[in-house]
Amino acid sequence: MSKETVLDDYAFLVSETDEKGLINFANNDFCKVAGYTLEELVGQPHNMVRHQDIPKAAFRDLWETVRKGETWTGFVKNATKDGGHYWVFATVYPFMNSEGKKGFLSCRRKPSKEEINTHEELYKQWRLKE
Repeated sequence: MSKETVLDDYAFLVSETDEKGLINFANNDFCKVAGYTLEELVGQPHNMVRHQDIPKAAFRDLWETVRKGETWTGFVKNATKDGGHYWVFATVYPFMNSEGKKGFLSCRRKPSKEEINTHEELYKQWRLKE
């Protein structure tokens, strides 16, 4: 079992990607929790923090939603650089950056323990169907 990093109540993780999911920006909270420097993250696919426990269907739903121009929200278990994990409640939405390029912005906060437990069980069931 991997080590869990629990977000503090005021943590607000933000990242920006291009249309292909490559990271353009990550705030200090995101870097600190994930265990990467900004330099290590920029230019990398955002799925570098995807945890294997999250079913592929969850990310399919996320990408289908934001590519239609809609906002996606959901609970995500992410992987840390050192092999641990952390849970977030994420809101991902399409936007136009200051250079006029399309991309996606993701804002994440701490979920409650009950929300984590519920989604851990739900995702376990989904993975059994994959």
